[in-house]
Amino acid sequence: MGAPFDFTFVLGFFPKLASTLGVTLFIVAGSLLVGMIVGIVIALPRLYRIPVLSTCSKVYVSFFRGTPILIQLFLFYYGFPEILQLFQLDLSKAPVLVFVILTYGLHTGAFMSEMIRASVTAVDRGQVEAAYALGMKGHQAFIRIVAPQALAVAVPVFTNTVIALLKDTSLAFTIGVMEMTGKAQTLGSITQHFIEAYIALAVIYLCISITLQKLLQLAELRLLKHELPYSRDDRGSRDSGDTGDNRARKAFRIQRKQIYTRTAGSMRTEKGGAKL
Repeated sequence: MGAPFDFTFVLGFFPKLASTLGVTLFIVAGSLLVGMIVGIVIALPRLYRIPVLSTCSKVYVSFFRGTPILIQLFLFYYGFPEILQLFQLDLSKAPVLVFVILTYGLHTGAFMSEMIRASVTAVDRGQVEAAYALGMKGHQAFIRIVAPQALAVAVPVFTNTVIALLKDTSLAFTIGVMEMTGKAQTLGSITQHFIEAYIALAVIYLCISITLQKLLQLAELRLLKHELPYSRDDRGSRDSGDTGDNRARKAFRIQRKQIYTRTAGSMRTEKGGAKL
């Protein structure tokens, strides 16, 4: 049974928990970097439909999306060094953060690969064919036509992945990493004010999540700024009636919502889309 609730401990725990915020953000940044690289590598065989590699990619994605991140963390921390010892490689002195970032990176890479594949295939294939008809090569069509639209479609899914990764870092303390959750557990054990420690921790996670969401939302709006922007005349006439431009904007918003729903919901698009 802990000590009676005291709100002053909540305020006092904020700076102590913030001292380990750098470790949490470092895990997030490192995992995103590894996950992006892995995601691209895993997505390419499925985009180009390479027979054997495409099957391997599906198995990889199924494993990391279908098993708990905590189990993966234990497998890599306790099992990976044992496997490498069979090849005379000793990782017993490797920092714990190496295994944490590796595990979270591979886990995130599975979701990144689906995000990349679904975002690319969400772009209308006719636009790529039109680019080829204009004389563009494959990489030019991808950079100028596919990538900008795929990025705009991918941002909402990427936002969810980043926030989920931030929350998943709370499991890193189970193998000895002193990040924010581990610090909160330690402070609670020392002071016996567990509720106050976890309230402060929840507030910090919430503030970081909201900040990341707002920043990525601004990035999404920036990527979509070329899509039917409002002019000054439009701002003055929005309330005057349902003009042709307003109808076009409504149609665009409906179409974009459908693309987001298809991308984030199914993440298994096989037909249609941009063929590179």
